[in-house]
Amino acid sequence: MSYFKKHLFLCANQRPTGQPCCNPQGGDALFAFAKKRGKELGLDAANIRVSRAGCLGRCAQGPTLVIYPEGVWYTFIDQEDIEEILQRCLLRGERVERLLA
Repeated sequence: MSYFKKHLFLCANQRPTGQPCCNPQGGDALFAFAKKRGKELGLDAANIRVSRAGCLGRCAQGPTLVIYPEGVWYTFIDQEDIEEILQRCLLRGERVERLLA
């Protein structure tokens, strides 16, 4: 059994060599938004965790995130996408088909 009911890992990796990665595409800023917004939505009280991840290995698709225990991968570009993922996936248990990676 998982410690958390659901766990979102959002890549905020920065590669020093200039290779494609999530941070230059908004990874850090969007993680900060997801963390703050998750607290506002009461995810902690629902035993749902939002965490920053290092490289998730899908750099060319970035920024990316994965939600466990389902193992569902998403790409996103802005706060509206993150909001939709938080609301629909974490709170309602739905998938956002247009953002699936």
